[in-house]
Amino acid sequence: MSKTTISNYYLPCALAVAAFALIGWNVVGLQAGEKPEPKAEPALVHDGDLLRLPEKSPLRRSLVVAPVAGQSVQAPFILPAVVEADPARLVRIVPPLAGRIVRLDKQLGDAVRAGDALLEIDSPELAQAHADAAKARAALALARRNLARQQELAQADIAAQHDLEQAQSDYAQAASEEARAGMRLRQAGVAADGNGGKLVVRSPISGRVVSLAAAAGAYWNDATAPLMTVADLSHVFVSANAQEKDLDQLYVGQKASIKLDAYPAPLQGQVGYVGEMLDADTRTVKVRLPFDNRDGRLKPGMFAEATLLARAHAGIVVPMAAVIQSGFASRAFVEVKPWQFQPRELKLGAQIGEQVEVLAGLKAGERIVVKDGVLLND
Repeated sequence: MSKTTISNYYLPCALAVAAFALIGWNVVGLQAGEKPEPKAEPALVHDGDLLRLPEKSPLRRSLVVAPVAGQSVQAPFILPAVVEADPARLVRIVPPLAGRIVRLDKQLGDAVRAGDALLEIDSPELAQAHADAAKARAALALARRNLARQQELAQADIAAQHDLEQAQSDYAQAASEEARAGMRLRQAGVAADGNGGKLVVRSPISGRVVSLAAAAGAYWNDATAPLMTVADLSHVFVSANAQEKDLDQLYVGQKASIKLDAYPAPLQGQVGYVGEMLDADTRTVKVRLPFDNRDGRLKPGMFAEATLLARAHAGIVVPMAAVIQSGFASRAFVEVKPWQFQPRELKLGAQIGEQVEVLAGLKAGERIVVKDGVLLND
């Protein structure tokens, strides 16, 4: 190959290498002249057990810090309850004598007034009681006349003292028997001087027939089972069962809110009675709240939930948003210095609306994160 050919072959290659070298030198020179970008500041800095927010941390715009204040606390507690009729306004009608029901004057749901006839019973026992009463009255009249005769003879010194004493004894026995027979009729609710076996059972109170267990024509001879029940439901109780541990928090006049499945709006009431004795089986005490029920909205047997407020005491409550769950522990972030926070484990009490009582872990006057504290939770 000639020198001219070799020169023509290597010359373009040398020029290309020189051009790449020049470009590389310029790039290195430009990079050497530029300043490195500063490293971004973290939003949250861990300093031992402290959490610090730098001056330009965006978390400063999210977190809300507020002081903890001591206040009077009334913690609510919930008791199961049921609507009950007032025992003083409920009568179970049990016929005093056995017999056949010949007429029902009132049916289930009927309104009654005190003294109204409820039913009529044809009772052989009542007929026998009337016969016994008539016999006792006749015997008493005879004994009275005999005693008067013996007293007259004794005044004339004709009768023997023994005959007078016997007449006095007979009169006393007859008077006692007449009183016994009359009392039996009065207990049955009939006049002592009546006759026959028809017994009319009347209502002792005003109210409404709320249960009926028999029909006309039936024979009733159970002296313990009520034939019907009359109740005045214009006044009822909501009865709750409180556990033994809650006894110290119960008192007459205590405010309560009653929630019923049937109605969306809760009822507001007050405790009217706290039981004197605990139930031996359930270890609970009866708590009664009286309610006016003239509109009939409360039906005995309704299940309810009674929320009572415990006795007021000094304590600390914080918003629920301030409490952060960390595993099984509850904690809050306490500000120890401006924008420096320390996690603090809390012992919580009862929830009160959107707040919760803190039993341990915080003191009045300390400042805590009350909003977006979860951003600090790691």
